[in-house]
Amino acid sequence: MTNRLSPTKTITTAFFGCAALMANAEAGSESGESSEMVKLQESDFVVRDSYLYSDQVNALKTPTPILNVPQSLSLTTAEDISLRGFNSVEDIVAYTPGVNISQGEAHRDAVVFRGVRSTADFFVDGVRDDIQYYRPLYNVEQVEILRGPNALLFGRGGAGGVLNRVMKKADTTENFNGYSLAVDTFGAWEAQIDSNIAFDENSAFRLNAFYSEFDNHRDFSDGDAFGVNPTFTFNLSGDTTLNISYEYLDDERSIDRGIPTGANGEPVEALDSIIFGDPDLNYYEFEAHVLRASIQHRFSDELKGNLTASYADYDKFYSNFYATDYYEAENEVELDGYIDGTERQNFVLSGNLVGQFETGDIEHTLMFGAEYIYSESENFRFNPVWSIEQVPGEPDRQVFDATDPLSLRGGVGVNSDGDAVTVAFSAPNDDTSTDLKVHSLYIQDEIKLLDELKVVLGARFDSFDIDVSGTDNGSQRDEEFTPRGGIIYKPKENISIYASYSETFLPQSGEQFADLGDEGLDPDEFTNIEAGIKWDFAEGLSFTAAVFRIEQDIVQDNGGSVESIENEIEGFEAQIGGMITDSWYITAGYSYLTGELDDGNTPRELPENTFSIWNHYQVCEKLGFGIGAIYQDESFTTNSDSSSVLPDFVRVDAAAYYRINEHLRLQVNIENLLDEEYYPSAHSTHQATVGAPLNARFSITGRF
Repeated sequence: MTNRLSPTKTITTAFFGCAALMANAEAGSESGESSEMVKLQESDFVVRDSYLYSDQVNALKTPTPILNVPQSLSLTTAEDISLRGFNSVEDIVAYTPGVNISQGEAHRDAVVFRGVRSTADFFVDGVRDDIQYYRPLYNVEQVEILRGPNALLFGRGGAGGVLNRVMKKADTTENFNGYSLAVDTFGAWEAQIDSNIAFDENSAFRLNAFYSEFDNHRDFSDGDAFGVNPTFTFNLSGDTTLNISYEYLDDERSIDRGIPTGANGEPVEALDSIIFGDPDLNYYEFEAHVLRASIQHRFSDELKGNLTASYADYDKFYSNFYATDYYEAENEVELDGYIDGTERQNFVLSGNLVGQFETGDIEHTLMFGAEYIYSESENFRFNPVWSIEQVPGEPDRQVFDATDPLSLRGGVGVNSDGDAVTVAFSAPNDDTSTDLKVHSLYIQDEIKLLDELKVVLGARFDSFDIDVSGTDNGSQRDEEFTPRGGIIYKPKENISIYASYSETFLPQSGEQFADLGDEGLDPDEFTNIEAGIKWDFAEGLSFTAAVFRIEQDIVQDNGGSVESIENEIEGFEAQIGGMITDSWYITAGYSYLTGELDDGNTPRELPENTFSIWNHYQVCEKLGFGIGAIYQDESFTTNSDSSSVLPDFVRVDAAAYYRINEHLRLQVNIENLLDEEYYPSAHSTHQATVGAPLNARFSITGRF
């Protein structure tokens, strides 16, 4: 087996780029021209050398060789998602250095980018996707995780990084039908289809769809999800391409916010099987209609442009109870809860021009872009009111026996005093309507001063205008200028040494702008200073490393006086990946993160050391095996209380693949092979996620 036939093609780097694992990568990186299309016999999945292409509408927007990107970046391809058995953003993040997963209250994706937790720094084909939900992977061509603040490309947020999904598009070059069926040992199952029809060389239709039923190791955990995504591609001319897509998502599942911690500060293992909530009232419902269109035009060999329009209609509702305190001596738990709803309509219009030209002996790749966002949201939240006020001054809380998962069901139960109680979500907490308008302009120049020296300079201007009415009334307008700069030195064709500086901001209305926050105050600001090296030291084998520091300037109103809180996070990332031999592929990543808040505490969910490794060995043409491991150091569950921790853990995963013929593959993916008891994430002190025990996922993947 050659490196072109590698069955795992996660191209993941610890800094500013991911290594090209193909034999032609080095030549392609140097020439700056389109490189050879490479087909993987394992799946017929097409990857394009070491480039992030602007015509794929991905996060970087310019046709820059990855070797020349002065920012930490990781890519996970659709092929790797399939082979590794990934079925969530969490699965990808677990094997990515510098990031880790947060619980997200069990109703949304939440990623900790270099110690900065986010539920909104998500993008689709470079367009903001900030509603809180679980993002499926059925229609994903590639997942990109960029680390470090960078408002130039993404605007507000992105304080620690962003996650961008590049979606599958209709292909005018071939007809195919793909499918996969999977079932795991918990009883969950999923079916996917991927069908492409090329009508002619200028038009094509593609349909991706999936259906899933959920189940896991925790009682009362179930649900189902459905998604369908038809796409069209039209080559209007040799220089113009139009892509149109529609996506419908429907997701309903139970909410499980984990278990409490005990006197030793760690999750109480004896309660691992208990659901702290109401099996009938802990649930999440999400429905989305999303229409996207993009047109790309080549004005000349030196000038390209693209324009993207996206309209999304989201409807989300969730209801939940969760543990807020644990009385270990009595073995009793205090529950709180709420219901929350969001209806949001987003319209995004963005475009950019990318030109390549020379001034004397200096080469430029100049990008100029603009973006307009209009968003309307309706948000509400109601707290519970119990028939008996058991906790003085806290009518929304009630105490139950911690060992009885059925103490509360359907809003009816028996509390720890033996009293029959009922609950209703009847106490208004929040009810707001929000209008948001954002206007943005940005410019960036990638300058090749010498063959060995390149510079990236750019800046962005954002006007962020928000109006809120309801329980919170008012308006605020923020205007922010955010620069970005980088320098890349290449002593040899296959080595890059770089340094970069970038900034971003977050308005006081926060990630979801349900209210104004501290009205009248300036946005929070984040800066990133980074330096690193990338070295393709052997054919198909690369090493990357980076050091960085993120400075956070948080502005808040403290009883009428404005305070500026300065936090810092520093770290180191390293990764090696590629073909060790013709049959052995490996990727391994390590990150070291340390941080200090203004009050001297350590930031929450900041494991000091994380490590991941994955090996794939192809025994013969038909049979392959994979084995990997994840290590995560202990971390704190809150910023303010360092006595509550998630213990460190090691999880071992494995896989086996058997190819029946060129178009049919059987595989099994085993998670937690050694049946480790672990707690990968939390939302708060008494809400620690219980990691899944040993389980297996069996799947069949075909194409015809």
